[in-house]
Amino acid sequence: MLAKRVAGVPAGDDWIFEPKWDGFRAIVFRDGDDVFIQSRDGKPLNRYFPELVATLLQQLPARCVLDGEIVISAGGRLDFDALQLRVHPAASRIQKLSIETPASIVFFDLLCLGDRDLTMEPLEVRAKLLAEVIAEVTPPLHRTPSTTDRQIAEDWFKRFEGAGLDGVMAKPRTGTYEPNKRSMLKVKHERDCDCVVAGFRWHKNENGTAVGSLMLGLYDAAGILQNVGVCASFSMPKRKELVTFLEPYRRDALTDHPWIVGGEEIEDQRVPGSPSRWNSGKDLSWIALRPELVVEVAYEHMQGNRFRHIAQFRRWRSDKAPADCTYEQLEVVPPTELSVVFAGNR
Repeated sequence: MLAKRVAGVPAGDDWIFEPKWDGFRAIVFRDGDDVFIQSRDGKPLNRYFPELVATLLQQLPARCVLDGEIVISAGGRLDFDALQLRVHPAASRIQKLSIETPASIVFFDLLCLGDRDLTMEPLEVRAKLLAEVIAEVTPPLHRTPSTTDRQIAEDWFKRFEGAGLDGVMAKPRTGTYEPNKRSMLKVKHERDCDCVVAGFRWHKNENGTAVGSLMLGLYDAAGILQNVGVCASFSMPKRKELVTFLEPYRRDALTDHPWIVGGEEIEDQRVPGSPSRWNSGKDLSWIALRPELVVEVAYEHMQGNRFRHIAQFRRWRSDKAPADCTYEQLEVVPPTELSVVFAGNR
């Protein structure tokens, strides 16, 4: 079941609100001694989270299906980078990480209990049953906090971001579980930031004739231009126009480019073109530009020193010097300990 994005927390009495967790969406099936953790795209996740398999067998009802999110907490906030490290081909590496950075799972829906299919039941019925079924679970299993109070949801939206949460979900109280339909709503954080444009990638279907994404950089405290992500919200006509617009900045771009030093990665710098953990066949080649252009983008939040998601193009900033594009301009959200969020279901 999916969600569509909206600008703010909806009004009215028709909604159940929950924090939006930033992790791996997962459906958990348990049937006796068998547990199957399935990713959003239908792939098995058991091998990547062996510590969860054991505790799911210990704590869940003998036959059930639950919807939830796998997360990893580090330093009192969610750590998506640590979660990504689990997708590794070596079982020994996964086992080591499962001890060093154990995962948790936060449940927010109950789809089946015993022989009873609950997907056609209203959410408020499923939520009540979920609370009863997992009332006694202990970490690393959790039930998400939920409320019907819009003011509480708006408070969560502001306060829980410091714990690494994405925003707030609004789900119809009487809604059934509808796979592949965007019946839920999500409210996510958005801010703006001025970045240096230091390169671009061609559009996957228009190599050489249309720009796919602009590669963004911010200067750190040491004056090093860090690769922070990309922006890619362009129409096809605009993508084609960008080819001509960027052409002058390709000239001599490889001379003293901050991301290219003899073909070697710069220490503490995530250089573009590194292999994709999710798609080894993905073309990550890029075209260098002289780091002279500044663009204003909208972004949701930072993951470490990079944008968590693709940023959205807003406008060019010809009035701003590239050297002024630093991390200092970013809003710092006070941290909220994850224990406060997890305690919401106690």
